[in-house]
Amino acid sequence: MQASIDRIEGTIAVLIFHKDEPVQVNVPLSLLPPGCREGDILKIEIDQDPAATETVKERVSGRIEKLKKRK
Repeated sequence: MQASIDRIEGTIAVLIFHKDEPVQVNVPLSLLPPGCREGDILKIEIDQDPAATETVKERVSGRIEKLKKRK
């Protein structure tokens, strides 16, 4: 997937994704590669992380159980 840097507003980069309909997303400039400028095209990849998801579910489930025991 690709996005273009439409503009930079202070510490925020406004990205435009051009798939079916343009979608605008604000991203902290600190998350982008150094030297990015307005007009640059970025390759964006988003992947699921099943192991991290399971870890978070277990942690939240444990906290919920602790809260239930308090009552």
